[in-house]
Amino acid sequence: MKSVCIMWACLLGLTEGATGQKLTANFTMGVTHAEAPATVTFTNTSQGAESYAWDFGDGTQSTEMSTSHRYTHAGKYDVSLMAVKGKKTDTMTQSITIDPPAKCLIEITTDYGVMMAELYDATPQHRDNFLKLAGEGYYDGLLFHRVIDGFMIQGGDPNSKNAAPGVALGSGGPGYMVPAEFVDSLIHIRGAIAAARTGDGVNPERKSSGSQFYIVQGSPVDNSMLDMLEKRKGFKYTPEQRAEYLEKGGTPFLDRDYTVFGRVISGLDVIDKIARVQKDARDRPKEDVKMTIKVIH
Repeated sequence: MKSVCIMWACLLGLTEGATGQKLTANFTMGVTHAEAPATVTFTNTSQGAESYAWDFGDGTQSTEMSTSHRYTHAGKYDVSLMAVKGKKTDTMTQSITIDPPAKCLIEITTDYGVMMAELYDATPQHRDNFLKLAGEGYYDGLLFHRVIDGFMIQGGDPNSKNAAPGVALGSGGPGYMVPAEFVDSLIHIRGAIAAARTGDGVNPERKSSGSQFYIVQGSPVDNSMLDMLEKRKGFKYTPEQRAEYLEKGGTPFLDRDYTVFGRVISGLDVIDKIARVQKDARDRPKEDVKMTIKVIH
């Protein structure tokens, strides 16, 4: 009788060997070595599991079956996947290496999207000051407090954090200025990041604000405008700079007057979205546009 029961159990798939596959955690990675920032795809090839728990090695987790994860800091990360069935678990771990970016990068997150930007080595004082402030969380929660469609979006005033509606902004800073770093090759094309400053009357050396910056949205530029600026300012644009202005637009009338120290390399559409929001008579958005800035390293 016992042998008959075993036979029927096997036929009906009731024994452990026939009820399903052995619980095994397994996954593949899209890459095992990448440069920050890197979005890595993880494909789950586990067997016999009911649920999953990922640990990406940088303090973040997921319970999706297959997933992707974005690494913004260099390092070697141990990625583990735990496959779960009832009270049973099986875990697999693999390593991924993320190298530092070849360029100095920052990520500006807003309610309108994310901008990735490069900071120039040719303006080291502005680069290092910005990295220091961003690394300290100085910019997190501050506003883009001045936006002008066809021109630029400006932020970085510490007084803008939790500022009441309608309050005039734009005079705050960390209590110091940064010496001007005018570089002939760095121009105000669309997406350029430059330092705000007070006017020549009170600031003849054209020193930059210690924290306030603007991102150029700009408008179309033609050769006649560049010709006029060359005569007025006494310098020459290279053929490459002219071509870039004609293709991308910008605000060339600010060249050599304000320090350009970076540029947006992805998320240019975010500039347009912010520049076109409703604003008050002081060009402050009627609804706050907050920023968070992260250093990619």
